[in-house]
Amino acid sequence: MTATLHVCTTCKAGEVVEDGQALPGARLHAALLAGEIPEGLRIVGVPCLSACNSGAAVALSAPGRWSYVYGRLTEADAPDILLGAAAYLDATDGIVPWRARPVIFRKQSLARIPPLELPDV
Repeated sequence: MTATLHVCTTCKAGEVVEDGQALPGARLHAALLAGEIPEGLRIVGVPCLSACNSGAAVALSAPGRWSYVYGRLTEADAPDILLGAAAYLDATDGIVPWRARPVIFRKQSLARIPPLELPDV
C-alpha cells in the first residue's frame, strides 16, 4: 500500500519571510525528505493546502482510507510526522488508534476526511 504525504511548500506559517529565505512549509518539506521515509510513503510538495491560519500543514491520504490534515508544524516535527505516517501505513482503514499516534498528530489535527467510498455499516 502506498500513502501520500502532501506538504504545503508555500506556507508562511504566520511568519514574516524575507525575500530569498525559505518558507516554513518548504523547510518542513525539505526536513521530511531528509528524514527516514517509511517504505510505501510518497512525500509530495504542493503549492497550498488552504490551512494558512494553521500552517505549516500536511495532508496524509491513501486510496480507500480516511485522510488527515495536520497543522502548526515545523521542520523540527519531521521525525514525528514520519512516525505518524508509518503508523498510518499500518492501519488498514487509515485510522490509527489514539494512543499509537504521535502527540503532534493527536493535538494538531485540523481535519479528518472520509474515503470517497465508505464501506456499508
